[in-house]
Amino acid sequence: MTDTHGAARPGLSIDHTAVDGVRVVTVRGEIDHAVAKELTEALLSHGSVTPPRTVVDLSGVTFMDSSGINTLIAAHQSISDAQGWLRISDAQPSVLRLLELVGLDQVIGCHPTVQQALTD
Repeated sequence: MTDTHGAARPGLSIDHTAVDGVRVVTVRGEIDHAVAKELTEALLSHGSVTPPRTVVDLSGVTFMDSSGINTLIAAHQSISDAQGWLRISDAQPSVLRLLELVGLDQVIGCHPTVQQALTD
């Protein structure tokens, strides 16, 4: 693992690591309109990694509204356009239920662990 740093906002924590060339973005807190911009920046700041491959670890996310859904969709589209992929891991039951209700789990791969998301 390399390149770890945190990002900025009370109630939201975003950490970046890399595992075998894949970015792992670990999010903790609540995802709503107030933090959507920070999350978007974190997901799309893949630098020179080509193609961008990203796992979003949602194990620490206790709440997510439509802003989070929209952010994940936009990130998925942008990363896919760059010939990369975005995967979700470790979503808590309430967050996973939301992803399933809106059908996002059919668009973005959802995995029970980061390790499974990395090796899928």
